[in-house]
Amino acid sequence: MLGTFPPQPKRWSMEFYYPNLQNDMWRIFGLIFFNNKEYFLTPDKKSFNEPLIRSFLEEKGIAIFDTGTAIRRLQDNASDKFLEIVTPTNIGQLLDQIPLCTAIVTTGQKATDTLRLQIQTEEPKVGNYSLFTYKERELKLYRMPSSSRAYPLALEKKAGIYEKMFREIGLI
Repeated sequence: MLGTFPPQPKRWSMEFYYPNLQNDMWRIFGLIFFNNKEYFLTPDKKSFNEPLIRSFLEEKGIAIFDTGTAIRRLQDNASDKFLEIVTPTNIGQLLDQIPLCTAIVTTGQKATDTLRLQIQTEEPKVGNYSLFTYKERELKLYRMPSSSRAYPLALEKKAGIYEKMFREIGLI
């Protein structure tokens, strides 16, 4: 799964991907895999449970990274609209390290646009995939809705779209 860079550290509830409590990624995962949107929250509900998330991702074989290794925030917020990718992540290098990878999932438009600068494929519609080839490997590129609450779609609908994708790639 490839997203865009996280918000400023002052908004983090943990030192891992999707750290902002206002972001719904871990609620989406909780709904899909445990039928509980609060599954990945700590008991006090003030942060996400990073060890639980890491363990779950490792068990499922889900890797997460950013589409940029160096970025510049053009305003004091987490909006992708004001995010400049200075150095894109080298997707080929990532795929070389994960030979069993069969699908890449982007979690928003900026992530999709950044990735597509390096691979030759059509842009998939939200919730769907397009095929591409990397060194004789056929892979799927899924374009998923942003987990940001700024993206105008109810949590349950986002979870339904992600669940369909996880079923298609065999993780459910």
